[in-house]
Amino acid sequence: MAQIHPTAIVHKNAEIHEDAEIGPYTIIEDDVRIDAGTTVGPHVLIASGTRIGKNCQIHKGASLGSIPQDLKFYNEKTYLEIGDNTTIREFATLNRGTAHSVYTRIGKNCLLMAYTHVAHDCQLGNNVILSNSVNLAGHVIIEDFVGIGGLTPVHQFTRIGAHSFIGGGLRIHKDIPPYILAMGEPLKFAGLNLVGLKRRNFTSEQLTTLKKVYNLVYRQSLTTQEAIRAIRDTFDAHPEALHVAEFLEKSERGIVR
Repeated sequence: MAQIHPTAIVHKNAEIHEDAEIGPYTIIEDDVRIDAGTTVGPHVLIASGTRIGKNCQIHKGASLGSIPQDLKFYNEKTYLEIGDNTTIREFATLNRGTAHSVYTRIGKNCLLMAYTHVAHDCQLGNNVILSNSVNLAGHVIIEDFVGIGGLTPVHQFTRIGAHSFIGGGLRIHKDIPPYILAMGEPLKFAGLNLVGLKRRNFTSEQLTTLKKVYNLVYRQSLTTQEAIRAIRDTFDAHPEALHVAEFLEKSERGIVR
């Protein structure tokens, strides 16, 4: 049987694995699923439609799966999914989706630090780190292995590419291509995320390819479409280069310059 503190209020239809632990004064609503090894701290709200994977840690005062802060939401059935081994720190707020995409998703092995906010319909990949007080507006897409510095707001419908890192205290209002550093005000390209890429065992050949790719994007006075064609023509055998081209093709808000 799950370890549930006697002061916690747990709906009879909530599905809580026998190896999970629920702290004092926590409220768990109907249609919630919590998998094995997950620990939920005190004074947490886990609202209807929330799905939490294995070995997650939910800290004091977090609010998970509450209704979207969206006037177009009419109480339709939507969900929040949180992947295995993810940590949600104190007073983070994660809203469930709207009819637009039904789900808000947080991937595996993520760390969402204190006071972060993930709005409706956001899609976060695996191994994402949001530092303290990062605030995501609705429909933000973040790929794998992204890090965002603290006190950073992210505009709705923005996309952030894999393995990128964004400095703290900045405003993200354009798409951030994969593999790069972004910093400054206004936010701009600041080279490859070399520290992160080396930590993840990118080879010298891959790093050299990416430097050449971003030379085309940022140093050759090419339009975005011209840069995409040049990348595909020159680096068609390099998956990381093709990922950059695909990201640029899908960008609707435009990329940081």
